[in-house]
Amino acid sequence: MKKMTLKALRLQIIRKFQKVDGQFALAFCDVSNPSNQILINEKVTFHAASTMKTPVMIEVFKQAFEGKFQLDDNITVKNTFTSIADGSKYSLDIGRDGDDTLYHQIGKQKRIRDLTYEMIIYSSNLATNNIIELVGADNVMDTMHEMRAYDIRIRRGVEDMKAFEAGLNNTTTAYDLMLIFKQMALGKIVSKEVCDEMTNILLDQKTNNIIPAKLPQNVKIAHKTGEVEGSRHDSGIVLLPDGRKYILVILSKNLTDLNNGIEWMADLSLSIFNFMNESPN
Repeated sequence: MKKMTLKALRLQIIRKFQKVDGQFALAFCDVSNPSNQILINEKVTFHAASTMKTPVMIEVFKQAFEGKFQLDDNITVKNTFTSIADGSKYSLDIGRDGDDTLYHQIGKQKRIRDLTYEMIIYSSNLATNNIIELVGADNVMDTMHEMRAYDIRIRRGVEDMKAFEAGLNNTTTAYDLMLIFKQMALGKIVSKEVCDEMTNILLDQKTNNIIPAKLPQNVKIAHKTGEVEGSRHDSGIVLLPDGRKYILVILSKNLTDLNNGIEWMADLSLSIFNFMNESPN
């Protein structure tokens, strides 16, 4: 069978985009061979949903490296936060969170390391807001700018409904998420050891219905998903058994059939994997 070219794969993806009711963006980059890259709608802005938790994790490890705190330090878990819209107080609803276990520990001490882990693998909103209060959304933004990810905007914590209604949302592009994951894959965020530790957290991701869904079990995926009304995202590093790595980011919005959109994105991930399998170094 004739090997698929990069150009043919790109055209195949575009045709698939046109068959699904919604809007999509994709960024694919072969870490070991940068000429293998596909960018489609890569600069279009999307609600970041929980993909914003990867930049927040990066800021946690950066500040820990700088000595502002230790990852094994404890902080008190709380559920009262300040809206960036008007300074009023709000709390998170356990029924809207991807993880409810932390709500039983409000008022108790938790390690920063553990909160960061729960923020990523269970997508805990409560852990996220506690961590953002620790590191500061403005500092996350500054770090993203240092990494040249200028279109990732981390303005606030999660479930700040007054800010949401005012349009003050966390946003991203597929291109910028690709940038930060590529730097992680190359060991260029703070240090290789820090990148390895963040990658290991992402490898434990519990939501695996998009990028990993149809890939062989011996393929490891260090990734972070996201979902908000009408949108499903996935983004991360795919680690192949032969040691190669590639970055894949798939963002969506205005999906009228979420299950169909998720299935299609999982198919897309498999197409990228098959292309990489046919194109060994």
